Amino acid sequence: MDIPGFDLDAFVTATLAEDMGEAGDITSAAVIPADARFAGVMDSRDAIVVAGLAIAEAFFRRLDPAVRIERLVEDGAKVAAGTDLMRLAGDARAMLTAERSALNTVQHLSGIATMTRAYADKLLGTGATLLDTRKTLPGLRVLEKYATRMGGAQNHRMGLWDAAMIKDNHVAVAGGVAEAVRRARAAGIAEVIVEVDRVDQIEPALAAGATRLLLDNMDPPTLRGAVTLVGGRVPTEASGGVRLETIRAIGETGVTFVSVGRLTQSAPAADIGLDFTAL
Repeated sequence: MDIPGFDLDAFVTATLAEDMGEAGDITSAAVIPADARFAGVMDSRDAIVVAGLAIAEAFFRRLDPAVRIERLVEDGAKVAAGTDLMRLAGDARAMLTAERSALNTVQHLSGIATMTRAYADKLLGTGATLLDTRKTLPGLRVLEKYATRMGGAQNHRMGLWDAAMIKDNHVAVAGGVAEAVRRARAAGIAEVIVEVDRVDQIEPALAAGATRLLLDNMDPPTLRGAVTLVGGRVPTEASGGVRLETIRAIGETGVTFVSVGRLTQSAPAADIGLDFTAL
């Protein structure tokens, strides 16, 4: 699995250590014979967009290197309720110990991918691109942003380091939008995104050298006017309070991007199960 910035081995090690502690899976060790073998099927209970199967596989392989795994779909696939995602067979104790870590990961990432696909589908035909945000769980940003890609979004700002984002607090301290932008450009920052919540901030931001405008919490008529004023000089991004029922109207205003924090901040876990039978 190739996710830039993600260390799969370290993630599996840390996650299993958190779950197993020093004593390990005491229930399985006590109840399941050491030579027992299980077959299992991971399936979706709802219609979902799949993400994280390779990570789930890594948990099982860590505890049973000889486990047999057949992945039946790939990440990014949209599947119906009842679809089998993965079949596996191997050491029963190992499979039970890895089960929760594997499921938690796939459920969380597939939940994000599923919500993302719903938002992306609403934007089809508008010309606007769906973006994610930095509203991610600490330590899981790379994985959560991978899941939004599987759902059809484009990653935006992996961290504080990859673009300047001038917001209201920066403006307040700097003394104005134009001064904040000038300081960022003077520091040699190539990409300077400026959040504006009033149309009268647009021209000062552009004159000072903003390379993108984030149009914050504007309704569609205001967004349409802002896009007209910008006139294609820089990309525009609508943000703030975007919901599934409002995103299409926002995309139809002519903005270049629509960013949605809910994709990673509020996506419910997908309903995915894993049932075992003895061999």
